[in-house]
Amino acid sequence: MHLDAPLLAMFFCRYMVRLAKNKQIDASWENFFQFRFYVSLGLLAAAAVFGNFSWIASWATLAFNAYLVWQLYQTPAFKPQRWLVWAATPYLVVSFIVLFFSTFFSKWYNQWDDYFGTVQLCALAWAFFMWLYSRNQRKTQELEQKKLLEKEEAFRMSEKMKEELEVQVAQRTEDLERRKAELEQALAELKATQAQLIQSEKMASLGELTAGIAHEIQNPLNFVTNFSDVSVELVDEMIGELDSHHPEEARLIAADIKSNLDKILHHGKRADGIVKGMLQHSRNSSGQAEPTDINQLADEYLRLAYHGLRAKDKTFNAATQTSFEPDLSPVKVVPQDIGRVVLNLITNAFHAVTEKKKTEQENGRAFDPAVSVATRKEQNNLFITVSDNGDGIPPAVIDKIFQPFFTTKPTGQGTGLGLSLSYDIVKAHGGDLKVESTPGNGARFIIRLPYNTTK
Repeated sequence: MHLDAPLLAMFFCRYMVRLAKNKQIDASWENFFQFRFYVSLGLLAAAAVFGNFSWIASWATLAFNAYLVWQLYQTPAFKPQRWLVWAATPYLVVSFIVLFFSTFFSKWYNQWDDYFGTVQLCALAWAFFMWLYSRNQRKTQELEQKKLLEKEEAFRMSEKMKEELEVQVAQRTEDLERRKAELEQALAELKATQAQLIQSEKMASLGELTAGIAHEIQNPLNFVTNFSDVSVELVDEMIGELDSHHPEEARLIAADIKSNLDKILHHGKRADGIVKGMLQHSRNSSGQAEPTDINQLADEYLRLAYHGLRAKDKTFNAATQTSFEPDLSPVKVVPQDIGRVVLNLITNAFHAVTEKKKTEQENGRAFDPAVSVATRKEQNNLFITVSDNGDGIPPAVIDKIFQPFFTTKPTGQGTGLGLSLSYDIVKAHGGDLKVESTPGNGARFIIRLPYNTTK
């Protein structure tokens, strides 16, 4: 027996100790194989000191190696290391044969010693190649296991990220739902506020009309009162003539009474029309287009706005001019809405010339305020123009005047909705509202409407 047997045992024990330290097998086996490593080391030292072993020592070394292989084979925990069994078994069988013949048939063994050495070398070579193959297999398995662990780690991380994302999505969804509820509430409040502002703007325009309406109603009522008084006197005269048997004179007086009643009826209808117009302006729009005399509507709102401002400010005065398209057929519009637009533009024009008059008077200059309203028809379009000779609109703000809540009036004197609502109303009629202004020389607002007549 040469040194290869104890060396093989040492290699085997050392390999198992390393596996225990790396926790590839149970750590409790470390001491077991560490002790057997020292036993192998003792056998190796004896071989180096005494040369060839005695037949007892040789059989002991072989039995020791066989014991290690058997321990490896019959222990379930060492199943992954059983390649060592297949690697060492051929060597153990050959070593047993060599030891058997060298012990009991030494002469015959000496004749075939070279062959037995070759067979032992082949057995060692087989063990070596099995070790190389196992190592490559182990590295491949370790690589695959590493990849598997990386995949498991990636999967675990993805699951963790998924859970975190789900939590974030749930939080974001809850946040969005909360914001949606807040926005819906804000929208509802905004709509309510908008409705209140629109009503406020409408009532403000109605307030502008109130004094003018009172003035306009007063004139026909004065006529009605005067003609009624005269008619009462004429009735008394007619009765006297009839009592005096003067039928011709009575007929002449009756004709005068009839004429007075016609005038009373005319001015009564005039007052009725003014009241109906006020009611129509104050009530909510029906949204139904109906044939409307645009010239009459513009003229009426011009006079109402003028007398309304006169009633509020006795010093107010402005020249008013009209230039209406003759023989203009009624146009299908929503009269309440278009009336509000015209009234808003005329009222703004009167305010503009009033402010300029105050400025000119403070500077000691004379100024004659003037506001004009005109209508004209061009092909399939009807144009309503409201002009003034005030200070005009500054270029820096002219692009903003149709924006909601924008106003050039002092705080508390305007909501900033008049022109915005007017613009929307005209757009809803299929037209447009434009402004032309030269700073210091006034402004001109032009309403364009489709010329849709009843003809």
